[in-house]
Amino acid sequence: MMKKAARIIPAFIMAAVLFLGTTADIFASTYGQLQQAQNEKEEAESGIDNAQDDLSDLNTERASLQTYLDQLNGELAQASGELANIETLISEKEQKILTTQEELEKAKEDEAAQYEAMKERIKFMYERGDSAYLELFFQAESFAEFLNKSEYVEKMTEYDREMLEIYVRLQEKIRKDEQALVDERAALDVLRQDALAKQNEVSDLVTETSANMVEYEEQISEKEQELLEYERQLEESENDIATLQAKLEEENKLTQQAALAGFSDLSSIQFAAGDIDLLAAIIECEAGGESYTGKVAVGNVVMNRVKSSVFPNTVLEVIYQNRQFSPVGSGRFAIVLARGANAECYQAAQEAMAGAAPVGNCLFFRTPIPGLTGIQIGGHIFY
Repeated sequence: MMKKAARIIPAFIMAAVLFLGTTADIFASTYGQLQQAQNEKEEAESGIDNAQDDLSDLNTERASLQTYLDQLNGELAQASGELANIETLISEKEQKILTTQEELEKAKEDEAAQYEAMKERIKFMYERGDSAYLELFFQAESFAEFLNKSEYVEKMTEYDREMLEIYVRLQEKIRKDEQALVDERAALDVLRQDALAKQNEVSDLVTETSANMVEYEEQISEKEQELLEYERQLEESENDIATLQAKLEEENKLTQQAALAGFSDLSSIQFAAGDIDLLAAIIECEAGGESYTGKVAVGNVVMNRVKSSVFPNTVLEVIYQNRQFSPVGSGRFAIVLARGANAECYQAAQEAMAGAAPVGNCLFFRTPIPGLTGIQIGGHIFY
């Protein structure tokens, strides 16, 4: 009997050792997984912080460039206005030069006509000789008429001389006016070249700054994608059983409280001016790659929270509620809100705000995990 007991005791000890060893291995394995998940979570959170710092710097640079670009556009508009004014003045000067040239031609024609008339009279007197004068005078019937005719001849001669002098002076004045206009036109040409050079210079700066803006926009877009990847990593790191169970229990409690308290009517909600921008932005962040129904469903969840007494009663407060929407915490939401969501997300937001409810009274959604039931639309389970 003693020998049999001796054989049993070692077997029991061996089983106990094996059991304890297996338990220790399981504990070590579970602890290692939890520790790995915690490390990955901390790494993702650190990555989000770093990306947010980079994003803040990029946004600052972009804002500075936008201010500079606005200034350049103002200068470009001013330079274009100045150039247009100069072009108008040049056009007016050219018209005045044309008018002055026409006046000069008219004065020359009048002078030539006067000169021809005077030549005809001189020719007439020369061909008729002194007899013409004598005949003119002898036809006078009185001495007074004789004097009048003599005075007439003298005044005629004086008139011809004065008119020629007037035409000469007029032509000289017109030539000076024309030269002044030509000089002014030349000066305007110089101003025009300066204004055109300034316009081209500012235009080049606008083009260069716009290109820099595009570059910053591309970098911001890259940061947005980087933040999206960190959000995915963070979500995966939080998917350990203990964390998920605690989170789902908390969400179930909120769902039960909301069901007991009921939901307010949509007509009682007072929307703020920017609510549609907020809702469209969170829809794009959470369901940008989902179907249109999936987008409306995300908006439906936000509106359900607004209508529930368990959550805040405004779109703004619901979206910014702590640790509810990961894109808000990462900063990606701010990027989309700043640039504006796409048209389809705006349309989905409008439908959700109007009462569309493809997921009924669901208050939560997440990527599918084993054991979680609800309404699945695309890559989300709504529950």
